[in-house]
Amino acid sequence: MFDKMKQMYELKKQADQMKRELEAEVIEVTHGEVTVKVDGTQKIRNLAYPQDIEPAKVKDAINKAMDEVQKVAAKKMQGMMGMGGLSDLLKG
Repeated sequence: MFDKMKQMYELKKQADQMKRELEAEVIEVTHGEVTVKVDGTQKIRNLAYPQDIEPAKVKDAINKAMDEVQKVAAKKMQGMMGMGGLSDLLKG
């Protein structure tokens, strides 16, 4: 029982560290006249575009930025899974 609690505590520490790393990771994507900055937790940090731009172009740029940041987050999560954290805990 104590081992499981210790593993849960370690997993929480790893998750907190991962969140801090993702918040610090900022992806900038320029798509046409639109520039989007998104952090690893998928929060938009900055959005710049001309006033007269079509809303669809803004949407496309945001979607492209989200795709890129999801790739970064997935790589970081694979690293966490490989560290033995979650995979060891789920083994039983």
